[in-house]
Amino acid sequence: MKLIATFTIAAALVTAVFSSVAAEAVVAAKPDLAKGEASFAGVCAACHAVDGNSLIPVNPKLAQQHPEYLVKQLSEFKAGKRENAVMNGMAAALSDEDMKNISYWLATKKATPGAAKEKDLVLLGEKIYRGGIADRQIPACAGCHSPNGAGIPAQYPRLSGQHADYAVAQLTAFRDGVRKNSLQMTQVAVKLNDREIKAVADYIAGLR
Repeated sequence: MKLIATFTIAAALVTAVFSSVAAEAVVAAKPDLAKGEASFAGVCAACHAVDGNSLIPVNPKLAQQHPEYLVKQLSEFKAGKRENAVMNGMAAALSDEDMKNISYWLATKKATPGAAKEKDLVLLGEKIYRGGIADRQIPACAGCHSPNGAGIPAQYPRLSGQHADYAVAQLTAFRDGVRKNSLQMTQVAVKLNDREIKAVADYIAGLR
């Protein structure tokens, strides 16, 4: 009995030690926003602007994006699960800590609003975004990305105000099997034609 009691006490001590170490690791893993800003300025700002509000239509706005989503995308660029000649190279030089710091810093920056420009398509875009296309089993974008495009943290990205050119490129890449890091998006985009993709992307640009 004494031996069993000794082992029980020892196990409890080991558990306590590991719990303490785990707790310290969580504290240590807290993102460093200052480092994130510095890393972003040195590596990302040329394409995505100093505050994450890209002025280049083919480069996404990253400001106010959910940090978990950004970490996932950077990790998948680095691992080659998402392919882009520029981003694969940029992400390769980032550590997990860099990715977290950058992503959480970007989440603190306010996104600039965009605007829909295709007046003849905006109603179609709104219809698909808010209601989908039932007879073709295309779900409403709002179901995952919310009615105002804010998305759902840690699950679905913010879309509000995103450049239409970038959104068109990504939806087309999902549809054509070029972008392969979201089965859910591939299954939706494969049902959309070019006109519908353009309409949804333009509508997203004006969401706020």
